[in-house]
Amino acid sequence: MKKLLLSLVAVSAFAFSTQAQTEKGKIMVGGNVAFDTQKSDASGAKSNTNFQIVPSVGYFVADNFAVGTGIGYGYSKTSGTVSGTVTKMGNQNTAFVVSPFGRYYANLSESFKFFGQLSVPMAFGKDKEVNADGKVGAKTASTTEIGVALSPGFAFYPTKKIGIEFALNGLNYNNLRKEDGNGNKLKGAGYDEFSFGANFFSPKIGIQLHF
Repeated sequence: MKKLLLSLVAVSAFAFSTQAQTEKGKIMVGGNVAFDTQKSDASGAKSNTNFQIVPSVGYFVADNFAVGTGIGYGYSKTSGTVSGTVTKMGNQNTAFVVSPFGRYYANLSESFKFFGQLSVPMAFGKDKEVNADGKVGAKTASTTEIGVALSPGFAFYPTKKIGIEFALNGLNYNNLRKEDGNGNKLKGAGYDEFSFGANFFSPKIGIQLHF
């Protein structure tokens, strides 16, 4: 009986410690950073750079389940290309990002948790032309991008209040709309995009503080 009682106490203590960061009423503050750059000489000098930083805050409305939002900044740039006598302009986009989310955690061990997150990322920005030398020119369009993303991830807790996260790209849908200076939709300039596992091995890295 004594051994059984000690075992139950140990299991209870383990369950409490693994859930302490994600129990109802807790707040998490943090965010993530994503960066990607590529360069190709296949059709002239071409390079692509993408960067996004999104601080976030969430509240645990139930044990292991949090809702919240991220607010941040997105940047992407594709240089123009030169092939023979043909020059094609590239594009730069800067955007204000808002991303409400819901997240559920599952305990793997005392220091590791798996989570799944459903978010609705929205980005409101502007496009500018970029020439083959990387010089940014005039504004060409206003952009509105709205998506839905279902992403898996893992959180490591070196302490009870700090979580280091690795979030992967999972299931994504994005709709991009571009408008000219008069608010008219630019034909052929937007898109609807659906993807699964794109850049699956290029995770977003984030840190969350739990209070």
